[in-house]
Amino acid sequence: MHTTPFLAAVIQFEPTLGAKNSNIDKLLTLVEEAAQQGAKLITTPEMATTGYCWYDREEVTPMVETVPGDSTDRFYELAQRYQCYIVLGMPEVDIETSLYYNSAVLIGPDGIIGCHRKSHPFIAEPKWAAAGENHKVFDTPLGRIGLLVCMDIQFPETTTLLALEKVDVICHISNWLMERTPAPFWISRAVENSCYLLESNRWGLERGVKFSGGSCIIEPDGNIAAVIDGGDGIAYSEIDTNRSRQGQVLGESVFLQRRAECYTLLMSDSFLWNPQEFFGLYGKKPLPNGKKSLISVAQFSPTDNVDDNLTQIINITESLVHKSASELIVFPELALTGDYSRGHNAQDRQSEALITLTKLAMKLRVYLVIGLSEKHDDKLYNSQMLFGPQGIEGHYHQIHLAAEQQGWATAGGEWRTFDTPMGRIGLLLGNDALFPESSRILALMGCDIIACSAALKGGFIGGHLGSKVLQNYPIPTGVDPLHWHLFRTRAGENNVYFVFANVTDSENKSGGYSGIFGPETFTFPRNEHILWQEEEETSQQIDTRSLPGSPDLL
Repeated sequence: MHTTPFLAAVIQFEPTLGAKNSNIDKLLTLVEEAAQQGAKLITTPEMATTGYCWYDREEVTPMVETVPGDSTDRFYELAQRYQCYIVLGMPEVDIETSLYYNSAVLIGPDGIIGCHRKSHPFIAEPKWAAAGENHKVFDTPLGRIGLLVCMDIQFPETTTLLALEKVDVICHISNWLMERTPAPFWISRAVENSCYLLESNRWGLERGVKFSGGSCIIEPDGNIAAVIDGGDGIAYSEIDTNRSRQGQVLGESVFLQRRAECYTLLMSDSFLWNPQEFFGLYGKKPLPNGKKSLISVAQFSPTDNVDDNLTQIINITESLVHKSASELIVFPELALTGDYSRGHNAQDRQSEALITLTKLAMKLRVYLVIGLSEKHDDKLYNSQMLFGPQGIEGHYHQIHLAAEQQGWATAGGEWRTFDTPMGRIGLLLGNDALFPESSRILALMGCDIIACSAALKGGFIGGHLGSKVLQNYPIPTGVDPLHWHLFRTRAGENNVYFVFANVTDSENKSGGYSGIFGPETFTFPRNEHILWQEEEETSQQIDTRSLPGSPDLL
């Protein structure tokens, strides 16, 4: 269905805690200003009518309202007058259960269209707000609209649920804090779901909490179309839902490449239990103890000459082991064979190149993750091999084949993890990493490290021009050419070390930006190492042991 582009507006606003009537008056003025400029979809921040930092249920009780109610009626009048759609952030009470919710309400010219109750309460919210359960997409003449509230977006499942319902625009209202905005999580969710994201965030200070502002409109390719740095204000941009309906991420038709039959492990709730006990239940395959280790990532431009690629891999490995005593080195996708769209150089377990790499890993006592086209049981696969001190210690066959690989490769069907002294390692290949499910499943399998070999040309990084919003040191505010990296998000949302080894293409100045990320991406300065396009390798110390004082050590 073709739809006509329309103007959208995101409102940034600092409410005064408890001053509901005054807040609503100011919000109505801002919403009307946006409507008068022709905006047809207008968003306001989380808890915009009342402020956010409530101590408990008793304190917030005078602020909560039903939906519909007095506040939504006032915004409905504007929606009706200007024939527009408004997303209002407010505390809601369910009259039947007396439960309170942190809610986002979608109001249109004909009344209340829908309401989303925040499903992931944050900080003090569990003292007063119940968790919502449903994530719905609402049909409107503008397109299909989904709602999320603040911390909801840190979990990829929330946006995936909306994307599978063919959402065009996600309206994310928040009280985001602790980092420079537009936040990398916001950008990642727009990109990985090929949709627009309208972000209304608050700014300012409330009960000692600093909020980050940065309200913005993000396009399906991650471009920030409009942004507000600090202060109250409105940002505008055109929305063309025909772009979001292309369903492409970094040029790949990801919604056609999904492998739902491989996602059943997403039902696992391993996070509800002590990991050491959960994974070692009944003595089966307990997690490795982990340790401090030095790991590395390498990037280069493989050719179609296997011998040349093998020489490059050997030289990098020997250099990293002798120079820094690296214990794990991850190389790019098809690093050994380089035949990206043909599979002509496919290697089997008896090939001279694989025997050479096996000897190399055994001699140097190092783990190597190397991408290659592999011949196995008379089929061709886009593969990773894990070489180690014991020889070939495992392999992985890519589950989500990219378009150019579907002509020659057979899709795998099994997620693979391997226990080492460094911890549990899971393997991923380039296109797999565009699917949040892939990394999440490996995390649910107990991985400490996800080793991702890739051949991605670009579209997964973004910069920041700097912000005037005051932040507590050491949260950065300055110019940053690598403010957003999609695979930093993969590390943070899964609390793992994500080792991303990408090919480089110096001739076309594409690819690169390999790195070692995580596991905590809200700590500044970030514990990560990133390669620029012209660099070849980098190393980082990691620690996969349990934290001192955690239940695992008691």
